[in-house]
Amino acid sequence: MESVEVFTSEGKGRGLKAQKEFLPGDVIFAEPAYAAVVFDSLTHVICHTCFKRQERLHRCGQCKFAYYCDRTCQRAAWLNHKNECSAIKKHGKAPTENIRLAARIMWKIEREGSGLSEGCLVSIDDLQNHVDSFSEEEKKELRADMESFLEFWPPQSQQFGMQYISHIFGVINCNGFTLSDQRGLQAVGVGIFPNLCQANHDCWPNCTVIFNNGKIELRALSKISPGDELTVSYVDFLNVSEERRKQLKKQYYFDCTCEHCKKQIKDDLMLAAKAGESKPSAETVKEVIQFSKDTLEKINKARMEGLYHEVVKLCRECLKKQEPVLGDTNIYLLRILSIASEVLSYLQMFEEAADYAKRMVDGYLKIYHPNNAQLGMAVMRAGVTHWHAGLIEAGHGLICKAYAILLITHGPSHPITKDLEVMRVQTEMELRMFQQNEFMYYKMREAALKNQKIQVMPEPSNDTSPSLFHKKE
Repeated sequence: MESVEVFTSEGKGRGLKAQKEFLPGDVIFAEPAYAAVVFDSLTHVICHTCFKRQERLHRCGQCKFAYYCDRTCQRAAWLNHKNECSAIKKHGKAPTENIRLAARIMWKIEREGSGLSEGCLVSIDDLQNHVDSFSEEEKKELRADMESFLEFWPPQSQQFGMQYISHIFGVINCNGFTLSDQRGLQAVGVGIFPNLCQANHDCWPNCTVIFNNGKIELRALSKISPGDELTVSYVDFLNVSEERRKQLKKQYYFDCTCEHCKKQIKDDLMLAAKAGESKPSAETVKEVIQFSKDTLEKINKARMEGLYHEVVKLCRECLKKQEPVLGDTNIYLLRILSIASEVLSYLQMFEEAADYAKRMVDGYLKIYHPNNAQLGMAVMRAGVTHWHAGLIEAGHGLICKAYAILLITHGPSHPITKDLEVMRVQTEMELRMFQQNEFMYYKMREAALKNQKIQVMPEPSNDTSPSLFHKKE
C-alpha cells in the first residue's frame, strides 16, 4: 500500500491519493476481503472461498451449508468458517447474508482485535456507518438485523455492545462491496474491503474496481499523477446527473459535487431528441419518454416470468414510438436497444440482435468514459452477437475494441479478458478466410453450424450490471 495514502478530502472526509504515477491499466493495489459471504440465493452454486461458479461443489460435512470448489478451497476457508460452522449447527439453519457477514467480521475482531490489520490503511472501527442518516425504514431493518444477529451469535463468543453491533451493520450497509463471479457477469456475494472504502466517488472517475482471483483490484483508467485523488464511480454513469445524485444521496448519504454533476455534462446527450427539420415538440418527447418508462416496467415483469417473446414484442413496439422522436444517444432508446439485443441473442435471432447492438454501442461510445468497464462488456456482447450473425468483419472489429478496453479495466489475467483473447484470435482467423474467399467462408460456416449448433447465449438476467457497492434490498 506504499503507492497510496489516506488524506482528508475537502468536503468529502477521508480519501485516497496517489503517491506515484500510474498509467491506464496499472493495478494501484489489490486487496483481499476483510470478510465476505455468498448471497443467500446462491450459497449452493458458488464457492464460499473463491466465489467462483462451479457445476459440482463439495459441501461442508458439518453444517451442510457451505460449499467449496475442492479440498483446497475448503481448507483455505476453515479459519473464517470454523465459528460459523459451529454456530449454524447450533442455530439449526444459516441466517441471512447480512447476519453472516456481520458475524464473520466480529469473529475476526475476536481473533485479531479491531485495530489496523496487516495491509489495511484504516481499521473497521474507523469506517463510516451513517447510522444517524438512516431513514425510519432502514432503522427498522437495522433493529431486525440486530435481533437476528443476537439470536445467532454464540454465548461463548466475545460479547459486543449494541452500539458496536449497530456500527458493524452500518458499515455493511454503506461499505459492502459487490463480489462478482469469475467472469464478472453476475453479482454473487458481498464483502468488506477497508482500503477500497476510502476511495471517494466521482461520476467520471480515474479508477475502476474489479474482483479478480479472490481479490479486488483498483485499476487506473487514465494517467494519474502523484498527489491526484483516486476516485471510483459508485453508480452507473448511464443516468442524467439529477438521477445519479438522487441515487447517491439515497444509498450513500452524500451530495455529489463532481464536475459532471455540477455542470450536467452529457445530460443533453442522454435526453436528446431527434435532430433535423422534423424536430419533435417538447410535449411529444415527454410523452415518448413516459411511454418508454411504462414499457420498461412491463418488460421487467415479462423478463421475471421468462416471457422472452413478449419482451421482444414490447421492445419492437417501443422502438417504433421512439425512433422518430428520440436522439441516438437518448438513454431510454439505449435501454430498449440493450434489452432487445440481449433477448434476441438468447432467442438466436442474431441478425436483428446485431442491428440493435450496433446502435446501442454507437450511443454508448458517445456517453461513457472510453475506458469504462460496462462499455467494454457491452461492446464485447455486441461483437459476439455480430459474430454469431455471420457479420465477421463488424464482429471482429467490435471484439478487438472490447479487448482493448478490458485490457485496461480488467487486465490480461482476468478470465473474461482471456475468453475475449480466444475470440479475438478465432475471429481474426475467420476474417482472413472471409477476405480470401467470401463464398467458401459462408459455405464452411454453414456446414459447421449444421454439425454443431451455435452455443446458446446465457439466459437474459433481469439485473443490470453489478453495482460497485451492495445495497440490501
